Amino acid sequence: MNPGVKRSAARRSPAAVAGAAIILLCLTLALAASWLAPYDPNKQDLGQRLQAPSAAHLLGTDGLGRDVLSRLLYGARPTLALVALVAAGMVPIGLTAGILAGYYGGWVERFLMGCTDIVMAFPRLILALAFVGLLGPGLVNAALALLLTSWPAYARLARAETQTLRRSDYLAAAEMQGILGTRLLWGHVLPACVPGTQVRLALDMAGIVLAAAALGFLGLGVRPPTAEWGLMIAEGSKVVFDQWWLAAIPGAAIFTLAVGFNLLADGLRDLGDPAHD
Repeated sequence: MNPGVKRSAARRSPAAVAGAAIILLCLTLALAASWLAPYDPNKQDLGQRLQAPSAAHLLGTDGLGRDVLSRLLYGARPTLALVALVAAGMVPIGLTAGILAGYYGGWVERFLMGCTDIVMAFPRLILALAFVGLLGPGLVNAALALLLTSWPAYARLARAETQTLRRSDYLAAAEMQGILGTRLLWGHVLPACVPGTQVRLALDMAGIVLAAAALGFLGLGVRPPTAEWGLMIAEGSKVVFDQWWLAAIPGAAIFTLAVGFNLLADGLRDLGDPAHD
């Protein structure tokens, strides 16, 4: 990309730059946790339990004497991995359902949108809790549960875009050139659905981060002793009145990452708006 274009985009949407920087920082810290963490995140030392932040342990220690900074760095990994797994699944499912429903209409649309309405009728977190309860706790099961409850919004968005395109001269011209079927849908309809999907995805990621933390807090995410931010909050809540930082530090990390995704979503929306200067 031309550097001048990059500078122009940064000037038009500083929120996108700030959000991307926060997300990139969290991702970098997670990937470099093995080098940055001063201690083994799972090593217990009961003689050092519930220590306040100090030079030896910059963020203190938890109830089992484990270094909080090390667990915070490693705890970013399952959170970001879950977000990536959910995004990699819910977007293709939602776009496929929405494009097929919007383009073909009829019984295809009624069936697919009926499935969408059924899933959307239930609160997402409650439905995710039900799925995890059936599948059992674990990172993959938590991601699958959130994936199965998050795709309908993308189906509705893609359906609306496709219905508009279906009556456009753009698709009529493509069909006159012999472009039909799958080639038409994925080569001409799908690219038109991507801009709106990007904004929606960035905005949803903040909710996925909070949902992942909620599952971890309830013990339905990754299993101990693996470090995870929601689980760290649950452990810290037991001593919140005496060692408040044990819950506040991972809570601040969750808040920061969620703000990063929200800023990125606002910035992408501004960049996609021709009227925005």
